[in-house]
Amino acid sequence: MRCPFCNEAETKVIDSRLVSDGDQIRRRRECLSCAERFTTYEVAELLMPRIIKSNNVPEPFNESKLRSGVQKALEKRPVSIETIDTAVNHIKHALQSMGEREVPAMKIGELVMEQLKEIDHVAYVRFASVYRSFQDLDEFRQEIDKLSNE
Repeated sequence: MRCPFCNEAETKVIDSRLVSDGDQIRRRRECLSCAERFTTYEVAELLMPRIIKSNNVPEPFNESKLRSGVQKALEKRPVSIETIDTAVNHIKHALQSMGEREVPAMKIGELVMEQLKEIDHVAYVRFASVYRSFQDLDEFRQEIDKLSNE
């Protein structure tokens, strides 16, 4: 880590502490050249994969688009914002833990459906009807029957 005062490359860590629920490390450093002290924060940078759309066009992961889709499915349902945030974080974590650089959009849809199935069955069927392009009432019935059997 370069010293912000003299730009020397050699610094030493004097103290390290976990902050922000263990998601960050605060390090107190001292420059070996000018003896100035400064603080740095270290955070793990986890990259989100690129999303491959159904037409094979890649696009960057967009958390607001994911959140919007989940919120639309849960619209007018008795679900808290915290529950939505938790679901979005579970989906993001699942994508990161795959370790893939590119993920098909279909996989994200499946992850969303898994979360919605746990949160609210009406929202799940609502999302599934759009995601799977239900054409008639029989497809709705089949999905509802599957939920009932589970």
